[in-house]
Amino acid sequence: MSAKFRTPQPPSQGASLRDVLAYWVCLHRVEKGWSQERLALESELDRTYVSAVERSRWNVSLQNIERLAAALEVEAWTLLYPPGGGTEHKHGFPSGADDIDI
Repeated sequence: MSAKFRTPQPPSQGASLRDVLAYWVCLHRVEKGWSQERLALESELDRTYVSAVERSRWNVSLQNIERLAAALEVEAWTLLYPPGGGTEHKHGFPSGADDIDI
């Protein structure tokens, strides 16, 4: 029998970007039903590194954020968007976020 993954608690308002990143990575991983080991394999990162990211232990390079986002099939910027930041839809992203011109 496989272990049931726990959905993470959203970071508090004003949390660091490391905490925000940790939340989204863990949430997306749990939603996929993946272990940290599976995410590590999919993103070509070490399992202990993925664990450290989810515990907000390390600063993460942009390259590794891109790897995690690609493995999780999300846009990299969404991993840094604070949840609960205003008018939102699924997963706390701002409504109209798809319409943002950068």
